[in-house]
Amino acid sequence: MRDEALNVASIPDLLAPFGIQPSEAQSVQIRQYVELLLLWNKSLNLSSILDPQEIITRHFGESMFLCTLLPVENCRLADVGSGAGFPGLAIKIIRPSVQITLIESNQRKCAFLAEVARKIGISGVEISRGRFEDLRLPQGSKEIVTARAVGGWARLLSWAKSIVTTAGNVGLWVGEQDSIKICRTPGWTWDPPVRIPESQRRFLVVGRPSDKSA
Repeated sequence: MRDEALNVASIPDLLAPFGIQPSEAQSVQIRQYVELLLLWNKSLNLSSILDPQEIITRHFGESMFLCTLLPVENCRLADVGSGAGFPGLAIKIIRPSVQITLIESNQRKCAFLAEVARKIGISGVEISRGRFEDLRLPQGSKEIVTARAVGGWARLLSWAKSIVTTAGNVGLWVGEQDSIKICRTPGWTWDPPVRIPESQRRFLVVGRPSDKSA
């Protein structure tokens, strides 16, 4: 790994295509995060991407892109299947006012998430170990539910509908075919799928319950 590959000054340029302008302090946090990810990745399968610049674009940029589609400031957000912390922790870095609940079933990945939050100095992060189906979050307790590369959309959307507020939203990072299928889900109103910048096959789909009683 070359030091210039993780140059803090290069991070805003890497995130610019996604409509994200991090401060210098946020860029430092991102760099620290990448270094921790690569270190832990030696013993824990967190990411198949090992190039630091590609980690910033594929993981951080794609995650933070949601902030250009939804007003996430001061909201309560539940991130399902957080894994290495994307999109949840990445969103938290760029929008520090968000209250994040990271839902992850793997104990070692939960330990990694806690270590990242501690090392880069962010608060307002709750880590819930377990499967989302088994978590009993209060009804209407979240404004946004996110999931990236998580299957079982029908179960996820049924669960999300029970915990988002009346005007709450879900944000899903999916492939093109899945985006088409998801937008046909009854009981939901979907915005047109948005192609993620610098990607040909990945889309971000945002929707909200059209019938909270369903």
